Amino acid sequence: MKAIYFNEYGPASVLQYGEQPTPKPKANQILVRVQASSVNPVDWKIREGGMKLIMSPAFPKLMGRDVAGEVAAVGDDVVRFTPGDRVYGMVAGMGGANAEYAVLEEVETAFIPDNLGFEQAAAVPLVAITALQALRDHAPVLSGDRVLINGASGGVGAMAVQIAWALGAGEVIGTCGPDNMEMVRSLGASQVYNYKEHDFTKDQSRYDVVFDAAGKSSFLESKACLRNNGRYVTTIPDPKAIAAAVLSAAFSSKKQAAFMAKNSGSDMALISAWLKAGTIHPVIDRTFPLSETSAAQEYGEQGESKGKIVLTVG
Repeated sequence: MKAIYFNEYGPASVLQYGEQPTPKPKANQILVRVQASSVNPVDWKIREGGMKLIMSPAFPKLMGRDVAGEVAAVGDDVVRFTPGDRVYGMVAGMGGANAEYAVLEEVETAFIPDNLGFEQAAAVPLVAITALQALRDHAPVLSGDRVLINGASGGVGAMAVQIAWALGAGEVIGTCGPDNMEMVRSLGASQVYNYKEHDFTKDQSRYDVVFDAAGKSSFLESKACLRNNGRYVTTIPDPKAIAAAVLSAAFSSKKQAAFMAKNSGSDMALISAWLKAGTIHPVIDRTFPLSETSAAQEYGEQGESKGKIVLTVG
């Protein structure tokens, strides 16, 4: 099969498009003929070596987490899916989705809602699961809360604006670059700040939850703008900042959390229900063919995309 892989850490130019072995599903897995995938910020962190301490040292390494496609084969113990089903989800581990075929765990996979195409579905899994787990499990958002999403125009942030409302927020405020403000408003943000002109950590507003979807702030910087019992959550933890925050939080009602999203079949089922109902929807900035994944990552690294960058495979 054709796939995106690399044999050494480095810039996007280390990515190669070529033949790799087609994976074989185990008893509880399904083999998916990938029609669309995507790129996420974690991809270039992996490619640059930022995650190598928690990864196997072996090369080549395949890229990508998000998969949308059709079931090509199923393992012996699979009961929910049959060949031809339209499915989407995240590969286990750190990569393997940016390819013509990928393996998914049965319990972590969902049917693509009928109102979504493959490209739309590929824009969903990682960002939606991340936003959901941040705001439901690690914040968590309570009914009527005032929620700020820092980086609201990115893939995770755009989903977070929508999911905050779905979880019962009373007000959702977003921060983003000036070119993306209208898009964030269209997602339902009550108010949108241009981060180049407005530093939310230094104004007089107060929030119950601050979700830094862009990894550009810290708990210590954001603490003053949190209400009593306020919660700060990020997906890009800085070990030194976390240590300082733990000490600070010990003497305060304000709390912080840092996490990495985990695959979850039940979360995918909830996300699918929201997508089918129109409660949330994917936001796609640009699409690239699989063979141009290096260009797609370079575009994403600029940090100004509106929503997701999708790769067309099938």
